[in-house]
Order: sequence, then structure tokens, then C-alpha cells
Amino acid sequence: MAVNRQLLLAKRPVGEPAPDDFEVREEELAAPGDGEALVKVLQISLDPAMRGWMRDTPSYVPPVGLGEVMRAGTTGVVVESNSDKLAPGDFVVGMLGVQEQGVAPDSALTKVDTNVAPLETYLGGLGMPGLTAYFGLTEVGDLKEGDTVVISGAAGAVGSVAGQLAKAMGASKVVGIAGGPDKCQWIVDDLGFDAAIDYKSESVGRRLHELLPDGINVYFDNVGGEILDAALANLAWGARVVICGAISQYNAEDGMRGPSNYMMLLVRRARMQGFLVFDYVKQYGEALQRMAAWRNEGVLTTREEIVEGGLEDFHPTLMKLFAGENTGKLVLQIAKP
Repeated sequence: MAVNRQLLLAKRPVGEPAPDDFEVREEELAAPGDGEALVKVLQISLDPAMRGWMRDTPSYVPPVGLGEVMRAGTTGVVVESNSDKLAPGDFVVGMLGVQEQGVAPDSALTKVDTNVAPLETYLGGLGMPGLTAYFGLTEVGDLKEGDTVVISGAAGAVGSVAGQLAKAMGASKVVGIAGGPDKCQWIVDDLGFDAAIDYKSESVGRRLHELLPDGINVYFDNVGGEILDAALANLAWGARVVICGAISQYNAEDGMRGPSNYMMLLVRRARMQGFLVFDYVKQYGEALQRMAAWRNEGVLTTREEIVEGGLEDFHPTLMKLFAGENTGKLVLQIAKP
């Protein structure tokens, strides 16, 4: 009997996820049916959204059930196929979850070319984080040439791409907010941000006013909390605030803190809008072509931080996100092709 190892959600976390909120289980490996493929999971995407998926509250997707495989984006290689669209040896991306192998319909798997980019890049800059940055700026932020742009979580998977895309699309000045001198130096020296604010050692509100005295046209928010409030206090007339995430609030035990400076939306005639990348699925192809071209031209730099390990390393790797220890896209590699 072929055996598959899976990581399950055993308990719903209170505050920060704990190791015993998860358990590893072995079960008989299922065979692929018609139109399906068996995939060996190679890499697992670690994303802030995972914390929301563990809550039993209404959201844009159902929560992960207790005793179910933890939801996650993955890369993998096809081992066995009953689909005319996929063949053994094909590399794919899909939501197979935190397990060593998975069976999925071909409609849920996307074949990728590792000659175009490394496999892990399809979980990062050319995957959901990159697409999130793209649509957040173009559709929600309504970015225009000459706009001033501020990105929080600027050294993360989404923020690091968003800042580069803003420059590529004609922003006059792009400011990133990140934690620590190394991250701030990276986004300026390597990614081309015009300036960086270290929220750990500087007053974000004061520095925003100094760097952008005429205000922020587009604020791309990944963190929420005090940094969102500081940005709201520095908006330009007609500004667009893009709500992508709020990682500073995800583990709050007493509920998320809302913005206290929201009345600046009225004063500046601004708007604040949330979005999900899935809202623009019909436009993925066009966006990826544009981003791949920028990457090939050297306009877009992607960075994937790979942690090698097994299913047991999922929890400590996930916690790197909430401790702000990762730079770029965080990936857990559990197997080689």
C-alpha cells in the first residue's frame, strides 16, 4: 500500500498558531481518476492568509476544517496522469495543501515551464503574490503615471513586487515601509524603491510627511494597524488606499483594530477598497505575460526564500512570516524532483 503523509489542522489557534494546532498523519495514497493527476509535492507556499483560513469565521473561502489537510499553494511534479493535458514529469502549480503527494483534476493544476523561471518563482513573483501586487495597483489603486506610491510590508512577497511594478508603470516616487535596516537597504538598492522607512526605528507618519510633503496618491497596505493610520494621515487629494492584508492584526486575541484616522478619507475625498486576486482570474494570462517580460528585461526582480525540511517544519516556517523574518516570498521545500 502506498502511503501519503499529510499535515492536518488539529485545533483552531488562539493568538499565534502553536505546534500542537497541527498533526501529521499517514493515509493510503489515492489513485487518480479520469481527468486527474497524482502529483508529488515539492514546495509549499507560506502565506499570511493561512492564519485567516484557520479561523471558523465567514470569509472569502470556507475555513480549513478540523482534521483536514492544511490549505496551501504548492508546486509539484506529475507522477501519474489520467489526463490528456498533463504527463508524468510535468511541473505544475496548484492548491494541493500541506502533504507529500496529492491528487487533483487537471483543471486545478497549472503546467509551468522551469526554463522560463525557477519553480519557486511560480509561487512568488510569477504566482499569486505577483498577481496580487499587479491587480492591487492597476485595478484597485488605479495607478497613474506620476503618482506617489507607498507600500507597507515592502520587503514581503507582495510588497516587494508591488513597489517594482509601481516604478515600471510610471510612479514618480515609491516609498517602502519595512522592518530593519537590511530590508530597507534591499528594497532601495536592489529593487529600486526611491526611499524606505524602517518602522522599527523611525516615526512612520513623520517620515511620510518628510518624503512626500504633497501626500500619497496610492497606499498599498499589507499590514494594517498603526502603519495604516499613519498613511491615512498623509493622503493626497483623491488618494486610493488598497487593502491587501493586515498581518499586524492576524494573531490579535482581542479582535482586529480598525483604522482611527479613517475620516481622512472624507477630508481628502479618498477611497479605501479591499480586494482578492481571484476577482481578476480572467486577466491572469495578460498580467503574467507582462510581468514575465519585465522579469526577462531585468525590470522586475523576484526573491524566494527557501527553507528545506519536511512537513514537521511547516509550523516554524510559518511563524517566520509573523516574526517578520523573511525577505521576499517564503517557501518550504519538502522534496526534490
